[in-house]
Amino acid sequence: MKKSALLLTIAVLFILTGNLYSQQITIGAKGGFSIPNLTTKSSDPLSVGYSSRYGADGGIYWEYHVTKPFSIAVELQYSSQGGQKSGLQAETIPAQFAAMFPANAYLYSKFKSEAKLDYLLVPILAKYTWKINKRSPFRIYAAVGPFAGYLLSAHQVISGGTSTIYTDNQGKTPLTFYGQTITQPNDTTVNIKNQLNTFNVGIDGYVGISYAIDKNQRIFIEGGGNYGFLTIQKSTGIGKNNTGAGVLSVGYAYTFTGKQKYTRSR
Repeated sequence: MKKSALLLTIAVLFILTGNLYSQQITIGAKGGFSIPNLTTKSSDPLSVGYSSRYGADGGIYWEYHVTKPFSIAVELQYSSQGGQKSGLQAETIPAQFAAMFPANAYLYSKFKSEAKLDYLLVPILAKYTWKINKRSPFRIYAAVGPFAGYLLSAHQVISGGTSTIYTDNQGKTPLTFYGQTITQPNDTTVNIKNQLNTFNVGIDGYVGISYAIDKNQRIFIEGGGNYGFLTIQKSTGIGKNNTGAGVLSVGYAYTFTGKQKYTRSR
């Protein structure tokens, strides 16, 4: 009921102020790079220690101009997510050694691990634009809103050659079996999509500046980011992380301008 009342109030305010632009639509495309990371509030050794990696980001959008400064934008966005670790880190215990350790124990080895996650995001953003001055071709804008995300692919890229497996997080006690120190090769890529949740929701936003080529065309540069509210792993036994990324993009937009429709203020 509260949400319905708020939406109704906003609609009435738009009608009373009399600045509706029902026939003004913008479509655009943008692309750039992202700096994603996997964050966590957990102390689980599988979850902590991730740092940022680099990826691609881009998409298309449709923007409905409600008033001169205010619009609603719906985007279809490819977003590279994930993170990376290097050095001594935790890993789950292989089945053949599970009986030797208590529940919730971990083994450790030195390697580089990069989680590469590809998402399709659909943000719905409220956007506000400011004029620098009446004659300037530049505009400043900001947008924020929720997104729904779909996991396209997920891979764990492991590298670093052969490493010794340790039973402690200091790397001082090697794992031995019948007097032999256990090692493992680390150069492999594992498809982990079936270990992760397919859907996510979160918040997306950015600020930017645009330049008018002419009445209908603009180019722009913007920076912002996104954050997923849901834990990506299906099981907490393999970690408990959230996605997120900083994004820098450039793009092009074209506005289809129809007749402006005014209503008289009351």
